[in-house]
Amino acid sequence: MTITVFVSRLLLAFVLGAIIGVERQMKQKSAGLRTNTLVCLGAAGFVLMSYQIGGTAVGRVASYVVSGIGFLGAGVIMKDGFSIRGLNTAATIWCSASVGSMSAVGMWQEALVMTVLIVAANLLLRPLSSLINRLSFDDESDTSEVHYEIVVGCKEEVENNIRVMITNQLRAQKELQMRSLKSFDNGNPAFSYLKFEIYCIGRKDEILEAITQKASLEIGVSEVTWELITY
Repeated sequence: MTITVFVSRLLLAFVLGAIIGVERQMKQKSAGLRTNTLVCLGAAGFVLMSYQIGGTAVGRVASYVVSGIGFLGAGVIMKDGFSIRGLNTAATIWCSASVGSMSAVGMWQEALVMTVLIVAANLLLRPLSSLINRLSFDDESDTSEVHYEIVVGCKEEVENNIRVMITNQLRAQKELQMRSLKSFDNGNPAFSYLKFEIYCIGRKDEILEAITQKASLEIGVSEVTWELITY
């Protein structure tokens, strides 16, 4: 393999990894632009090294990349009470490694298609999954106790303003009762997450949607989600 081919394949992995990382960075995920770029670049580097070694090294190194990225992805998964976060981020890292491996063996068309599908899955399937989550609870009784969870990701300097704003919104809705409020930085002191646990009698999806939509328009807020939870 010439140095020109080596460099061109590494650059392909770099560019495609960065494309995946941009979408993650825009969503303020723990594994963003640099992480996905480095994962893609590193996977390509190991596979290219195995090509230089020759023999059966290519297959062995590729299998080690798959398992090794699995351990890296496990590091971004965290359990917080009844919620598990980071699964999508871990899956994206795993897919980034596959893009890097394809780039290394010269499958540039396949790597490009894979990149497009990864970004599309993260962008286009998000609203669909939220819709399915809401529809799955349509059989809940209007007289039963229902529990909701609102999670807001924001910059640390606006955390107090967002906390007060959402608390006031909840107090203004007599149907909603706040059960708990937790704040955590998820390992990044410059960024904060606020989790509101709420309960009410009967479904109040429209109210939750209105509150989260208003919160999403606030300066410094990068992520707002709500979901119906069960105990």
